[in-house]
Amino acid sequence: MTAPNSAQRRACWSARDDLWKCLDETQDSAAQCEKLRKDFEANCPAQWVKYFVKRRDFLKYKEKIQSEGYEPPDQSSKL
Repeated sequence: MTAPNSAQRRACWSARDDLWKCLDETQDSAAQCEKLRKDFEANCPAQWVKYFVKRRDFLKYKEKIQSEGYEPPDQSSKL
């Protein structure tokens, strides 16, 4: 795999941002954002797609923890 040039990187990041905006506006409804997801996957290298998906999941989790706080699971059964 060759490294994407600056135009390809900008196209990838733009497709990613459009998809994330759609997902945010539709409360993560994948059906309504399917075309944007296909554009995202077509414009970005597969490894970048995987990274950006994990990154979004992490940022959403982090946001939830910061707003709601962290509660550890009930540890009723100890080893």
